[in-house]
Amino acid sequence: MTQPAPVAFPIHEILPDIRRALAEGTRLVLEAPPGAGKTTQVPLALLSAEWLAGRKIIVLEPRRIAARAAAEFMARQLGEEVGQTVGYRIRFEACVSATTRIEVVTEGILTRLIQSDPELPDIGAILFDEFHERHLQGDLGAALALDVQGTLRPDLRLVIMSATLDGERIARWLEAPRLTSAGRSFPVRIEYPPARSNEDPFTHLRRTAEQALQETDGDILVFLPGKREIDRARNLLESVVDASVTVQPLHGELSLADQRAALAPAAAGQRRIVLATNVAESSVTLPGIRAVIDAGQAREPRFDPNSGFTRLQTVAIAQASADQRAGRAGRVAPGIAYRLWPQSQRLEAARRPEMDQVELSGLALELAAWGADALPWLDAPPAGALGQARQLLSLLGALDDAGRITALGRQMLALGAQPRLSAAALRAPDASRALVADLLAAIDARSPLRGEGARSDDFRGRIAALHAWRRGDRGAEGIDRGAIAAIDQASTGWRRRLRCDRPAREIPDSHAIGDLLLHAFPDRVARQDASNPLRYALANGRGARLHENTALYGEPWLVALDLRFEEKDSLVLAAAPFDPRLLERDYPERFVTQRAVRWNDARRGVEAFEERRFAALVLERRSVPAKPEDAVPALIAAIRDQGLDCLPWSDNARELRRRAESLRAWCPELEMPDLSDATLLASLETWLAPYLSGKSRLDALRTDDLSEALAALFDYEQRRTLDAQAPVAIRVPSGNERRLEYVPGQAPVLAVKLQELFGLADTPRVAQGRIPVTLHLLSPAQRPIQVTQDLKGFWERTYPEVKKELKGRYPKHPWPDDPWTATPTARAKPRGT
Repeated sequence: MTQPAPVAFPIHEILPDIRRALAEGTRLVLEAPPGAGKTTQVPLALLSAEWLAGRKIIVLEPRRIAARAAAEFMARQLGEEVGQTVGYRIRFEACVSATTRIEVVTEGILTRLIQSDPELPDIGAILFDEFHERHLQGDLGAALALDVQGTLRPDLRLVIMSATLDGERIARWLEAPRLTSAGRSFPVRIEYPPARSNEDPFTHLRRTAEQALQETDGDILVFLPGKREIDRARNLLESVVDASVTVQPLHGELSLADQRAALAPAAAGQRRIVLATNVAESSVTLPGIRAVIDAGQAREPRFDPNSGFTRLQTVAIAQASADQRAGRAGRVAPGIAYRLWPQSQRLEAARRPEMDQVELSGLALELAAWGADALPWLDAPPAGALGQARQLLSLLGALDDAGRITALGRQMLALGAQPRLSAAALRAPDASRALVADLLAAIDARSPLRGEGARSDDFRGRIAALHAWRRGDRGAEGIDRGAIAAIDQASTGWRRRLRCDRPAREIPDSHAIGDLLLHAFPDRVARQDASNPLRYALANGRGARLHENTALYGEPWLVALDLRFEEKDSLVLAAAPFDPRLLERDYPERFVTQRAVRWNDARRGVEAFEERRFAALVLERRSVPAKPEDAVPALIAAIRDQGLDCLPWSDNARELRRRAESLRAWCPELEMPDLSDATLLASLETWLAPYLSGKSRLDALRTDDLSEALAALFDYEQRRTLDAQAPVAIRVPSGNERRLEYVPGQAPVLAVKLQELFGLADTPRVAQGRIPVTLHLLSPAQRPIQVTQDLKGFWERTYPEVKKELKGRYPKHPWPDDPWTATPTARAKPRGT
């Protein structure tokens, strides 16, 4: 290969500083914008360093396209073929040799290198490129490398490189110097072309592309979230541009030739519209770009609780990504960035660490293999998510009861699939390896089915489509040929790892797929409800249902791969039937026989059963007598579920609670028992359980039992205080006892005939005199006349008017002119008076 003419990169200005920093120390933080040359020029500049002593430089590159492109560019600069001095390793592909000194690897490859030999004897430096993207594997690789450097290899050089990161924070974390390259950029004007009323996003994109072609020269880079959007935009744009404009896709599913074409300059006289995922944001160099159109979205990993996997989801990008994308328009001359979202829309400042948003079983397995959690993290994994991941690994057999990695767990790591899928692959019989490879490829991929097939909940249809395609049926309707080709290619890679030569082509047995997937989803085993064929109980204790047009109707046992969680029963989105005999064979430890007690709401009583279960699935049940020790907890659970109103409260018991609660509020220092609903429900085992002993039905609890249980919460002095300060009744001047009505939060109410209070000047009070009673003054016919807490004011101001109004209506009752000295009475006047 002819060595090309040297290219001057902005990073060249600080290469001497980089070499000096790594000669004097072992860590460095390097900030350089896209196009500065950090990815390709720094490794080449370090090849001759004395401290490297002939060992390799590992460059960690997050994306496969970028890893391959970086290796090829460096090889061309050396006038060599890739695989000589410079090589790469990515998933299912390696291009290295015995002479390779620089290896560009993707993130999972680095983790395997460190785990397989932590001393890294052949490696002198690890460069972490695009670290700002905060991929989980990148964070893990950096933490492992720091641990190795601090314990086994103090001479190992570590460099964190990024276009946009919090360099100061990273430098503090690494305890490292920080270097910055200014890069090369021109001004970029930001535009927000508004969408028209009811305009769909692709029409908005087309209009903006036409505007960019008119307003700029050079090429246009369009950022879209994924292949589906790229394909649609490509079809739309190719129908409106002329022959001088080429529409070129750039994403991870392209062939190697198409990827190279996208990264090459446009032909003379041609302009290009490059439709790219966020791979073009920072990881690769695209020549000739003068305008950027940004849809503002990306596919990023998110934990999907429906499937139990981390899946790519379409999300809004962060502001740092938007700025970086816009900068692509200013690499060769002033440019324009068109943003297809409203200017008023606010984006998150920076991308969040991936480990905060994904399922962590893979990370938990790596940590178990490493033997330590206390790594020097930039951001430690969330404890809750890590705990859930370890529970799953235990269920899959990857961790033992003490949380140590098992032999199966180590095999799962070596295979390199997601833990669920690795467990299924490694527990499969040898004869099923080709089918296992298909499952590993298909579960991770988008569905190859379209139309009605895409809505099918029978996962077997996806594998059937793949096998039909291999048999030559490549023109069938309802098949996404791009998706199925990608699945087939991934399956080829998995077959190599599984040492399987031939692909599966024939239609498998009806249970074959479910039998394999059972070992990936033992918590998603589903048994049909005997009374409702569309409803299933899951081994994890939840319920699930099939939709009305299901392709799985009548299957007694399913393993559910994909569920949409709903409040009651989750909807099954993808499942496969399996042979339930495998449960006994492969998971005997999950079968238990035990007594179960439950509340029967219709009978208002406790029932006992002896149940045989697989996890939370009840397989057999027979009724047995309820034991006293079983009944009380079930009764208490029923009371908590239904609330205290289900108990047989007497009027006196309810009144006691109201009095106690009122006095607690008025005089907290008296320390009355707390008889609120919340406290009584929380303490049922203490105050009510003794009175439930020997009972199996709530109806057996008598009113007197409940009152006695409540009264027992007071000691002697508390009850005396309650009766004194919140009495049931008070004696009025007529000599009669009249009851007080208590409502917590209000003053007590005394309803009494006006004539019974003659001679009483002041309003009665309770709670050590702090709370005046609310008087409901009644007419002789027991009808309210006045409500007051100021009896003295009533006599002085209101009584004369009341007397004038009511004396003629009730002539047989006394209406003295002076109520202060009149004799109180509850009776009418004697006859003849």
